[in-house]
Amino acid sequence: MESATLTRRGPNPGIAARLREADADTLARIAFALLCLGFAIGFFVYPTYPNYDSYYSLLWGREVLDLQSPFFEGFRVPTEHPLGIVAGAALALLGEAGDRVWVAMTLASFLALVWAIYRLGRIAFTPLVGAVAAALLLTRFDFAFLAARGYIDVPYMALVVWAAVLEARRPRAGWPVFVLLALGGLLRPEAWVLAGLYFLWMSLKATWGQRLRYAELAAIGPLLWAATDLAVTGDALFSLHYTSSSAEELGRQRTLGEIPSALPSFFASLVKVPVLAGSLAGIVVAALVTPRRMAMPLMLLVSGIGTFVLVGIAGLSVIERYLIVAALALLVFAAVALGGFTMLRRGRVRTAWMAAAGLLVAYGIVFTVTHVNVNRFQNELRFRGDAHIALSRVLHDPKVEAGLRCGPLTVPNHKLVPDSRWILDLGRDRVLARADADVARTVTKGVAIYVTSRFALFKHAFTDPDDDPRIQVPPPGWQRVATSDFYAAYVDC
Repeated sequence: MESATLTRRGPNPGIAARLREADADTLARIAFALLCLGFAIGFFVYPTYPNYDSYYSLLWGREVLDLQSPFFEGFRVPTEHPLGIVAGAALALLGEAGDRVWVAMTLASFLALVWAIYRLGRIAFTPLVGAVAAALLLTRFDFAFLAARGYIDVPYMALVVWAAVLEARRPRAGWPVFVLLALGGLLRPEAWVLAGLYFLWMSLKATWGQRLRYAELAAIGPLLWAATDLAVTGDALFSLHYTSSSAEELGRQRTLGEIPSALPSFFASLVKVPVLAGSLAGIVVAALVTPRRMAMPLMLLVSGIGTFVLVGIAGLSVIERYLIVAALALLVFAAVALGGFTMLRRGRVRTAWMAAAGLLVAYGIVFTVTHVNVNRFQNELRFRGDAHIALSRVLHDPKVEAGLRCGPLTVPNHKLVPDSRWILDLGRDRVLARADADVARTVTKGVAIYVTSRFALFKHAFTDPDDDPRIQVPPPGWQRVATSDFYAAYVDC
């Protein structure tokens, strides 16, 4: 019976294998260059703007530039991320255009993530596995949509996966991996756990002096985050306390017993059911065919799930986005199920595997065509750009600007607060949410923005079932002074 012998038996492949990999890398670089060109065109065809959390990073960065202490508390204000504030301060120097550059940075981070996934799959398995993993990532549109909306999760993913790539390429790479994880730890605290695990790994064969240096590198993320909280709020653990209370208020907490049941549905939402099934098959195949090569993707999967569980235990928000690193590892294992036959010598087993993979790809294409609504994504992207332009047009109306001398600007709820503050360069006490009971009771003069489009209502007005519907009802005596496709401005002086 034919054996499923690996093409490469050790770390030094033959000349023919090297030539094949060189050709594969050349094709990958060409494809990646075309992908970058496509994203550059899309950046201008579908102009999008940062999401709610990222706008706050820009606002806090602008406050730092103005030599003001950023204010991390308020009505539904998100948790701060120190590296996001640094980036926000740099982009605030560009003025109002800084928000578009923020999106450009997250799109570039997504492209870096695509290349990192290719490299991880290539190093751990074969070039085809890497290429298939990158293709699967590109077809998980939710990930690209996070980039188009400027989510900090995207650069976080890129930093973590590139750290894995460096370690996979040269085991115990040391400080470069620590630096990437430290930067990631200034965007998301899950990277602190990864840095801690890497410290333990590096310490196994290190001297006590080296262990001390590794401990210092691993502590960069949590120490700088705590120092930021302490300097601004006086509480080094402010982010932990604030995020926990916000999660409870928003109903995003899960008990320890609920977390295991949430994992399958969250993974299915992130990578979709066929890919999830393929990834499980890929894990089995990798364990049987080449267990040593699966170490790094498996580490990302296990640590990603582990940090997700720790987040739940800490009482923080438990949402599917916090499983994205583990989901990326699943994409690599799904790629093993599809392209892992390249690890075998030519023969009947390899041919059968190729045929089965071809059938799975055909099924995946049919599933995507019948289940993915491309128009929905196009409409979402267009709305993000059109709504921002419409809001800017209303806010810059001369009558609105005159009305701001009579009182603050109010918007239905928290969703439009950071956008409005960024557009008008206003302080936190000048743009308020009417969903806040104190604002609804005390503000009687100024400018009020109301959402007029049915589509926008569910994005920027009725996003929380606990909000009073009257946040969308203009009070008697207020005069409508400006309108656009999505918003109307009322003034009372």
